[in-house]
Amino acid sequence: MAIIHPQFNPVALDLGFIELHWYGLMYLLAFLFAYGLASYRAKKRGDFTQEMVSDLVFYGALGVILGGRIGYVILYNFGEFLSNPAYLLRVWEGGMSFHGGFVGVLFAMYFFGRKYKKHAFTVLDFIAPAVPTGLLFGRLGNFINGELWGRVSHGDYGHLMYFPQAVNADHELINADPNLHNIAMQMGDYFLLPRHPSQLYQALTEGVLLFILLWWFSAKPRPRYAVSALFLLGYGCSRFITEFFRQPDVGYELIFGWMSKGQLYSLPMIIAGLILMTLAYKKNIYDWQKA
Repeated sequence: MAIIHPQFNPVALDLGFIELHWYGLMYLLAFLFAYGLASYRAKKRGDFTQEMVSDLVFYGALGVILGGRIGYVILYNFGEFLSNPAYLLRVWEGGMSFHGGFVGVLFAMYFFGRKYKKHAFTVLDFIAPAVPTGLLFGRLGNFINGELWGRVSHGDYGHLMYFPQAVNADHELINADPNLHNIAMQMGDYFLLPRHPSQLYQALTEGVLLFILLWWFSAKPRPRYAVSALFLLGYGCSRFITEFFRQPDVGYELIFGWMSKGQLYSLPMIIAGLILMTLAYKKNIYDWQKA
C-alpha cells in the first residue's frame, strides 16, 4: 500500500529576521561536506593546500549554482523564462539541472586550474569524490519539496507514494485513462496516483553508492583522468537507469518512445567516461604518490 508524501514546511528554519528554506539548507550542507571531504583529501595527498581547498569549493559553488540554475531554465523551462525572466532568480523554489551544473563546474575548475597552474583534470580528479554527497543532498531537497516525482506504478509496493504536488498531472492521466481510477486514492475532491519516489532512488545511486565507489577508487593514486572518468561513468549509468522510474519532463516527447531527456543528456557522459578511462591508462600520468 502506497503512502502519502509527507508535506514538509518549505521553511526549514525561521529565525524571524530570515527564513532558511530546505533547498537552501541542502545546498549549504552540500558545500560544507564538499569542503570537509576535500580538506581530508588534501591532507592525504599533499599537493593541495587548505587555502586552495577553500578557493576550490568557492569556485565550485559558483559553477554549481550558476550553471545548475541557468541549465535548468534553458533545458527544461525556457518558455517560463521567456514569459517571466525573473524566474531565473527564484532558486529557492527548486529547479536545478545537474547537467547545467556540471558544465558550470567544468568552467570553474578550468579557471581555478589557471590560477594555481594545475591541469584541469588534476583538479577534477581531486574534487570528484566529494561531489556525490552534494548530489545526495540535492535529491533529498527534491524529495522534501515534493518535486521531480517518479512515474506512476501499478505495483503493490509499500514504498510507493502519493504526491499531492502531482495532483494536476494525475488528473490529466486519469482523464486520459479512466482505468487508473482502480489504483488512485481520493484526497478531498482530487485523486492521486501511486508513484515511485524516484528522488530517493537517485539519492541512493547518485549519492551514496557513487560516493562509496569514488572514495574507494581515489584512495590510492590513479592515473590522471581516471577518477573523473569513473565519475562520468558512474553518474551517467545510474542516472540513465533511475530515469526509467522518474516522471519524464512535461511536454517532452520521449525519443524512440522510451528515452527521456535526462537519459539523452547522460549518454555523452557515459561515452566521455569510457574515452577518458582509456586515455588515463594509455597516458599513465600520475599527479600524486602516497608517502
